[in-house]
Amino acid sequence: MPIQNKAMLITYSDSMGKNIKETHEVLNKYIGDAIGGVHLLPFFPSTGDRGFAPYRYDVVDSQFGDWSDVESLGEDYYLMFDFMINHISKKSVMYQDFQKNHDASKYSDFFIRWEKFWEKAGKNRPTQKDIDMIYKRKDKAPEQEIDFADGTKEHLWNTFGDQQIDINVKSKVANEFFKQTLVDMVKHGADMIRLDAFAYAVKKVDTNDFFVEPEIWDLLNKIQDILKPYDAVILPEIHEHYTIPQKISKHGFFIYDFTLPMTTLYTLYSGKTNRLAHWLKMSPMKQFTTLDTHDGIGVVDAKDILTDDEIKYASNELYKVGANVKRKYSSAEYHNLDIYQINSTYYSALGDNDKSYLLARAFQIFAPGIPMVYYVGLLAGSNDLELLEKTKEGRNINRHYYTKEEVAKEVQRPVVANLLKLLSWRNKFAAFDLDGSIDVQTPSETTIKITRTDKDGKNKAVLEADAANKTFKITANGEVVMEQN
Repeated sequence: MPIQNKAMLITYSDSMGKNIKETHEVLNKYIGDAIGGVHLLPFFPSTGDRGFAPYRYDVVDSQFGDWSDVESLGEDYYLMFDFMINHISKKSVMYQDFQKNHDASKYSDFFIRWEKFWEKAGKNRPTQKDIDMIYKRKDKAPEQEIDFADGTKEHLWNTFGDQQIDINVKSKVANEFFKQTLVDMVKHGADMIRLDAFAYAVKKVDTNDFFVEPEIWDLLNKIQDILKPYDAVILPEIHEHYTIPQKISKHGFFIYDFTLPMTTLYTLYSGKTNRLAHWLKMSPMKQFTTLDTHDGIGVVDAKDILTDDEIKYASNELYKVGANVKRKYSSAEYHNLDIYQINSTYYSALGDNDKSYLLARAFQIFAPGIPMVYYVGLLAGSNDLELLEKTKEGRNINRHYYTKEEVAKEVQRPVVANLLKLLSWRNKFAAFDLDGSIDVQTPSETTIKITRTDKDGKNKAVLEADAANKTFKITANGEVVMEQN
């Protein structure tokens, strides 16, 4: 089905029940019309990173189900799939064939061959200056050695984990793979394609190899052209300064709002509404809002919306106010890849406080765009220290595995029941039309009034809130929808 202006759930295939079929049952039975779409996190066979190191896209990982389960889910919800445009697993046919046949492989141009990449730049490249310039997730050059069957060695570009080898997006063979894979995804029910790690995909000498213009636009347009006949929508995933997603927005694409999570935390910690108001006024309607995702809470995204001192304050408060949030959980000791993210559930970031949490979600619901709600957040989940310590993986603090029975229990909690009620109301009420308008006022330092109006001016939703004492009132055409005192 085409995408709808209804909240989207982000979930793994085995996190609300043990597979896709159980997830579908849980959503129909306990969540209902609180969500209209599902971002089903990578469900393909993978060699790591919780599905983000896929080695093929033509089948569903058998532990999650099969294509019929995915397609059945797509009959009730609009769906988003992940496409890892930057990389693929070493277990892939492409890597295995290249390793075996080297230059004779039809995939000899599929990967970015480190030495050949720098040869074109001249002698003695890369220099230390070249390496330092690269926007990278490691403290060393993003390359990995490959041993070929013929006994020779080379290095391949490797931005992320050891299994995730970067793809040469300029190569013909890679573009053929892109087209076949994306078209197959749509045929199996994908209404949206999330382009994971999109900004890293283009590499070019004498740049920082991150969101390289104008080449990045060529790539984005190429993907859009593949999907255009199928009416599928692209959502490029970029965790960086808010100005980069806004560039993409100006080209007419949907974007993520990754600035809202930290800005909302600052608002609720400080009790001051000025930064949130400023951000809401400048945000586009054609976006998906987030407070939480399968990764950590982004910090760098809010830079310059919050001052450096305000970001520092919010980060420190998160560790102070948050329930079981510790700095070490976002460090190398717990395999944290990104120093600009803090590992915690959003509920625990607010001290497991129901009033603060429901107000945070009210802000998200009234923000421009379509709300995305991570499954742990939908159930107001606390930090999972047991899973964290068992795996020593920082992000697993926010990746609890819920059984069907647990979900049945969690939805009875007042904070969850109220969140589901708010989302259901928002999904049906015309004032949240993406062609409509938003008006934001701050009557005092701690208060905010957000008004959403549909394009015809007939329907109006109003949120009046006090960030200091966490009270709010929501009205729809003058009728009270929910109050928190």
